[in-house]
Amino acid sequence: MKKKIAVVLIGMFLLTGCGSATKTNSTASTQTTEAKGNQTLTLSTFGLSEDVSQKVVYEPFEKKYNCKIVTETGTAAERYTKLAADKNSSVDVIELSQALTAQGNTEKIFDKVDFNKIKNSADLIDVAKKFAKDGNGLAYTINSIGIIYDEKAVGFKINSFDDLWKSELKGKIAIPDITTTFGPAMVYMAGDHAKVDVTTDKGKAAFKALTDLKPNIVKTYTKSSDLINMFTSGEISVAIVGDFGVPTIKSANPNLTYVTPKGTYANFNIMSVNKNSKNKKLAYDYINYRLSADLQKESGIALNEAPTNKNVQFTAEQSANMTYGDTANNAKSIDYSFVNPILNNWVDQWNRTLNN
Repeated sequence: MKKKIAVVLIGMFLLTGCGSATKTNSTASTQTTEAKGNQTLTLSTFGLSEDVSQKVVYEPFEKKYNCKIVTETGTAAERYTKLAADKNSSVDVIELSQALTAQGNTEKIFDKVDFNKIKNSADLIDVAKKFAKDGNGLAYTINSIGIIYDEKAVGFKINSFDDLWKSELKGKIAIPDITTTFGPAMVYMAGDHAKVDVTTDKGKAAFKALTDLKPNIVKTYTKSSDLINMFTSGEISVAIVGDFGVPTIKSANPNLTYVTPKGTYANFNIMSVNKNSKNKKLAYDYINYRLSADLQKESGIALNEAPTNKNVQFTAEQSANMTYGDTANNAKSIDYSFVNPILNNWVDQWNRTLNN
């Protein structure tokens, strides 16, 4: 896997001794559950398939460590912004994209990784191990972008990202917004279509290609779950989406086809410990647990998470929508040391090009 690796205020948490723990998400809805034990781990997470995560990931950890996991959910950008603005945040572990993890390291928000406390880090795939040793947190899964589409509505098979520029797809496509995990990958992809490396011209040719693509774009979206209604209503027939969102979308629209074209871009989801966490031992216990082969096998199947533990193996059927095997080996990476310093400029160009 040499090429694999890319503020909305949320309600406050109320914890009183062994009383109740409040689960909060970016829409400010709450759910109260009985706390277990005397320890509480506050986890800032993406919040995908929360019921499954609760059963497969959180409950076994709570039972093993006699604690309660309290989750804060929302987009990566929302959660990062909130943590960065509050040094007294109760968050112990935060799960983010590569881009925001890199930004957090630059801003010294996260604890330096202590590998002595994470024995399962020895089993990480090489690229994830190198990433961690460079100080960039612990990667628990790798994902990539692909194309999900309604072949009947489109009228032909889509095999490559270049197909998105076909005139037959006018007014039929949704793509991730520049501020999302795979937003920068869209700029890279447009650069590939223009046959110009974005690092050579800072994305100039890529944004020209995005201008050419604009007639085909119905909407840029921030949450993959929004695509369900778009497909169901017929608003779109094609979307660029991270593979982590595919199972949920296909469960609502089983006739959709998902393809991961050659030249896809990959992203690690990464766990980091808040530098100001008051529960660092439990935080490291959680990270070590999340990297275990047994859990990565189970969560891989239940949550469509491609493993970063090299000892986990999946069948072709189990890994059909994962960044795994050949897909992972052929995936391209995004250089966030290049992207982050110019991202504000890209956001401005994006809004002027696609959101006006």
